[in-house]
Amino acid sequence: MDRRKFLKSSLSVGAVAASGGLAAPALSQGAAAKTLKFVPQANLANFDPVWGTQYVVRNASQLVWDTLYGLNSKLEPKRQMVASEEVSADGLTWTFKLRDGLKFHDGEKVLAKDVVASITRWTSRDAMGQMLKAINKELTAVDDTTIKWVLAKPYPKMLYALGKVGTPCCFIMPERIAKTDPFKQIEEYIGSGPMKFVRADWKPGAIAAFEKFGDYAPRNEPSDWWAGGKVMSFDRVEWIIMPDPATASAALQSGEIDWWETPLTDLVPVLKRNRNIKVDIADPLGNIGSFRLNHLHPPFNDVKVRRAVQMALSQEDYMRAMSGSDTALWSKLGSVFTPGTATFSDAGGEVLTGPRNIDGAKKLLAEAGYSGQPVTCLVAQDQPPLKAMGEVTADLLKKIGMTVDFVATDWGTVGQRRASKNPPGQGGWGMFHTWHAGADAANPAGHIACRAGGEKGPAWFGWPDDPKVEEGVAQWFDAKSPEEEKAAMAVANKASMESVTWIPTGFYKSFQAWRSNLEGVSDGPLPWFWGVKKS
Repeated sequence: MDRRKFLKSSLSVGAVAASGGLAAPALSQGAAAKTLKFVPQANLANFDPVWGTQYVVRNASQLVWDTLYGLNSKLEPKRQMVASEEVSADGLTWTFKLRDGLKFHDGEKVLAKDVVASITRWTSRDAMGQMLKAINKELTAVDDTTIKWVLAKPYPKMLYALGKVGTPCCFIMPERIAKTDPFKQIEEYIGSGPMKFVRADWKPGAIAAFEKFGDYAPRNEPSDWWAGGKVMSFDRVEWIIMPDPATASAALQSGEIDWWETPLTDLVPVLKRNRNIKVDIADPLGNIGSFRLNHLHPPFNDVKVRRAVQMALSQEDYMRAMSGSDTALWSKLGSVFTPGTATFSDAGGEVLTGPRNIDGAKKLLAEAGYSGQPVTCLVAQDQPPLKAMGEVTADLLKKIGMTVDFVATDWGTVGQRRASKNPPGQGGWGMFHTWHAGADAANPAGHIACRAGGEKGPAWFGWPDDPKVEEGVAQWFDAKSPEEEKAAMAVANKASMESVTWIPTGFYKSFQAWRSNLEGVSDGPLPWFWGVKKS
């Protein structure tokens, strides 16, 4: 990426917008005040929060579907759709009572049977859900508002599982929709959340729209991240898809849009100079860049090949390509977990943060018998950070003597294709880039990417299989104290580094930007729309 040319072009486009060169939306003053125009991180190419794990889908889903519990800013699960819960003395039986006033967008009441079906679908795809599925004895609707869940062994982190922000989340759907095969996408988008999805207006690659649900009954508590009262001030929220950062920058400066989720770091100084725009760190817990490898097929099914890339990969190259020279925004990271959190461990991480070894990587590739098999790299061009990482990767792999099959595509296609287990030459893949939010990666509970249970799971795309990683994760779930949790995470991280389940490309923080007349914008792992209004 030529950063100076890009910045120059964006300034030019911005100047055109400011002078009236871009058409303003045809909205009356009253309608504009009740409509929020938001540019998300990526195109909403599909819309099933259980079938896939893309953050953009999760972020849109929070408007449409509600959850039984929700994490607050202290990463504590709080009641959301639930009025009360009880757990038996032996920890085996959980009883949940739904709160009054819950309705789906089609006017039907939310019933216990809907919850049972939704939980059942979720447990087939989510790592924590799969753990619960393995110890499930009975999950039933006792009556219209009561759910009973009987387990074969205690599961102390039940509420965290039901309220975590990590994908896939346990969103509640009508029973008829929740009975959709979890490995097929749903075709109906009815929830009980604060906004209704306007399917007629959905044009993937252009726009997704949501309208206020008049019968939504928010909790009578202040909102705090995913917890508390989700009070919407807008009648309509429009997600405007703008993959080109220069276009999004110009639109924000001209007032064509209200809020930009992920402004390019190079453009932040320009935006900060505009008195009509506010810019701040989107999430203090940051993100972990990810080089995700496919363990099922050559060449990365060989640990020597994975280690060759690991020993040559320079996190500084990736971070500078993504975030520039401001080292306050990024750092090296020898861990799959979020730095600065209470139980963080980077045991074994010196293989990433120590000196790089290109010659050693070439030697290891030769020992592995690598003979030029193409590495199919899926690189999303509509995600500037992922595009930047992909370009660094192409250069890195060529430098150590690997053949690169560079597939320049969009993030929606990456989300579809990475689920394929076919060989790379038959529609599969060798690697792709993504990122993991710090809130998700703080511990193994919501961090599906740290799992290594192979094809039978739990394991995320790439399907690494390492019993030592899973042993560390199991120790964390059984831990009785923060000290034991930290020790368990050390076991999991060291094993992950040794078998190279995936390669962190560094830790970084990103910005969000919004018009100054927008009040209530807060930080966190995803954009919270409740409590936001125009002055």
